[in-house]
Amino acid sequence: MKKTLVLGATPNPDRYAYLATEKLCAYGHEVVPVGIKKGMIGDLEIVNGRPLPEGIDTVTLYLGPERQREYYDYILSLKPKRIIFNPGTENDELAALAEANGIETVEACTLVMLSIGNY
Repeated sequence: MKKTLVLGATPNPDRYAYLATEKLCAYGHEVVPVGIKKGMIGDLEIVNGRPLPEGIDTVTLYLGPERQREYYDYILSLKPKRIIFNPGTENDELAALAEANGIETVEACTLVMLSIGNY
């Protein structure tokens, strides 16, 4: 199982970040939902700010490129093995920084990856 930080988590059940958090949990992954809004996703409380959990395997992004810039240092400080750029979050600048730091980048949909078994 891959400990995953969902960046852009929201308590809105109509948003993909919410659905991805639920599905990651359903597939047995440990999830750290990080967002700017307070609330819950199932039994998980959305963490505000920039927590530094240990052992993050994957950061899955649900923030557009313009909002990612303020999180570059934070994301890199987590030292994840990979970053998933979900549709609409693709960002060549962050991808280059990640790759320069030995972090794999993937442009894909977390929900699809889970459903087809290649997460």
